[in-house]
Amino acid sequence: MPVRPLPAPDALQQLDQFDAVIDARTEDEYALDHLPGAVNWPTLDNQERIAIGTMYKQVNAFEAKKRGAALSARNIAAHIEREVLDKPKGWRPLVYCWRGGNRSGALATILGAIGFQVTLVEGGYKAARQALVDDMSAQAQRLRYQVVCGPTGSGKTRLLQALAAQGAQVLDLEALACHRSSVLGHIPGTPQPSQKRFDTLVWDTLRHFDPEQPVFVESESKKVGNVRVPDALIDAMRQSPCIDLQLSDAQRVALLMEDYDFFVRDSAFFCERLQALTELRGHKVVHDWIDQVQRGQTEAVVHDLLALHYDPVYAASIRRNFVQYSQAQVCALPSRSPADMAAAASTLISAAQAG
Repeated sequence: MPVRPLPAPDALQQLDQFDAVIDARTEDEYALDHLPGAVNWPTLDNQERIAIGTMYKQVNAFEAKKRGAALSARNIAAHIEREVLDKPKGWRPLVYCWRGGNRSGALATILGAIGFQVTLVEGGYKAARQALVDDMSAQAQRLRYQVVCGPTGSGKTRLLQALAAQGAQVLDLEALACHRSSVLGHIPGTPQPSQKRFDTLVWDTLRHFDPEQPVFVESESKKVGNVRVPDALIDAMRQSPCIDLQLSDAQRVALLMEDYDFFVRDSAFFCERLQALTELRGHKVVHDWIDQVQRGQTEAVVHDLLALHYDPVYAASIRRNFVQYSQAQVCALPSRSPADMAAAASTLISAAQAG
């Protein structure tokens, strides 16, 4: 059966219509970013691609193509034996590689020869990435947002989780970025996605939202750790209605001690991260905080961090950037308990539906 080429913008819009999305690039290319839901069937793996590229330069293109064809055929045969033998004739995959050339073309041709209806992304991942970037603005602007504001430790992430548990539409940018969006927000053992991967995750989340229902999102800055929130999204968020989440200082400190328990367990790591505040707070203040942590007084340091660093910075930023914050709906939490979070979520959902 002939392979059907499909322009990248159309492929993005039709992603959910295919039975499988197959990325024929190497493992490393796939890990950096890939289309939503794609599985990785490398036509050439990491080392093979390097070897063939070297042969192109050091020997000649003809010898490299012969060797590449042999490796590709062997790898494609393994993919078919592992993944395809149980597929019915009506199985419809979408296939792509870097630019829609040799790697995806070889795989698509063989799958088509078997009798499957195969679709090939024209221009490959490169074209799909550009189409995704172009579509990001439309996806961000078609939705209406409720921005959850509140100083560090007020329970914004917990509230988003409670909202999601009750069926609300939630965009959790920190979860997508694998970072808690502050100088101390790095999560040990959890690397952040690449910028391209983050963009894809955000786009994929936005495209599944119903524009008739609000999207609850935290009042993030332009960057979450090392990744940047798409401009169209941050602009839309900053123009949207706000929720002022309030929690007592004692409850905030207790919440942070729970959520950042790895700092409590690993005081050396906490002290290392505190060093990043030296330029802002001065050597003496940071040295005193480190000394307190080493003496087991982490809770006192957390309280000082809120009062001297996070709260003043957040207060100035939120009023400067979120234009509707002065009219924010107040949401005062009695405590950080799951029950109080759930009650607040229910109240916010009801208010959003009534509005």
